[in-house]
Amino acid sequence: MSMGINAMFDRETWSHVPPEFWAVVFFVFGSMVGSFLNVCIHRLPRGESIVSPPSHCPHCGYSIPWQLNIPLVTWLWLQGKCANCRAPISIRYFLIEFLTAVMFLGCWFAAGRQSAVLALVLCALVSGLIVASFIDIEHFIIPDGLNYGGMVVGLVCSLLVPSLHDTTSPLRSLWQGMLGIAVGAGLIYLVVRGGKLLFGQRLFELKDGERVVFTETDMVLPEEQIAYGEIFYRKTDTVAFQAATLELSDRCYKNATVRLTSSKLLIGEEELKPEEVPYMEVTTAKIVVPREVMGLGDVKFMAAIGAFLGWQAVIFCLGVSSLIGAPVGLAMVAFKQHEKSRPLQYGPFIALAAIIWIFGGCQIWLKLFGL
Repeated sequence: MSMGINAMFDRETWSHVPPEFWAVVFFVFGSMVGSFLNVCIHRLPRGESIVSPPSHCPHCGYSIPWQLNIPLVTWLWLQGKCANCRAPISIRYFLIEFLTAVMFLGCWFAAGRQSAVLALVLCALVSGLIVASFIDIEHFIIPDGLNYGGMVVGLVCSLLVPSLHDTTSPLRSLWQGMLGIAVGAGLIYLVVRGGKLLFGQRLFELKDGERVVFTETDMVLPEEQIAYGEIFYRKTDTVAFQAATLELSDRCYKNATVRLTSSKLLIGEEELKPEEVPYMEVTTAKIVVPREVMGLGDVKFMAAIGAFLGWQAVIFCLGVSSLIGAPVGLAMVAFKQHEKSRPLQYGPFIALAAIIWIFGGCQIWLKLFGL
């Protein structure tokens, strides 16, 4: 099967057409795919279908006809506004179409002359990286559908396009994809667990008279408010403190040891269900709050990248994403663009490292290590 596909995209056949023509084709095709990626980015985290309903204005529901749905051109022509209600349409839609077009063009220059089908596979990978990154930036998640789907597609592409792993053997290529998944998931999981052990708690020290309020959705500190979703990532995550005073809606406690998880609230030896305690106000000298350095979604994301690019790319992406992410994260905290208590969206840094691998990082690796 792989021989049939490679024959279909044989470079001798494609070489009869000027490479500039294919460069334009990949750019235009990329802009069209970028339009679809916008739909995925908007709908996937909301659990909506990416097929139905057709593209429409998010403000007035106007169904966009084909002649007003031309990538790049339409947004510029309408000056970033809906043709029906004139409500503003985010420039993000234009930027993602343009970014995807440029990435597809880059994939053609990186691999097209070697193998057109390899260039298309890299385009598919880049598309997934773009969707995952923008969803992670906005929602702090990478959907499992993208991650697991990426692993499956990566293995299929490894089998059908052995040049993806710089070999001519489909079975060897498949093995490289499987090894990439194992190393990607295993290595990043160790980083997650190690980060949790070393940096998985945050201590807040309070002054006399300062109170902490637990509402139905948030823990409200004197200078910070943290949503429970950012605290209780795992079932074992626990908020712990010694309360000088603790007030519920119907009773009070003094000098009580308190432990709060997502499933139970322990006040001394008394156990309550958190959902039955809509409001709790405490005074305490200090309180320990769990936090995440990196989410498990990043583990699966790296595994999906490994399926496409192999174990060497996984190690490269881990190192490069750390070099990029650490200073950017510190700068965001310093300029108050990110709160210390919240985990940094790490997916975009992993995606950027993977793109660097595709566009030259692989050659750097080979020169340094020869593997």
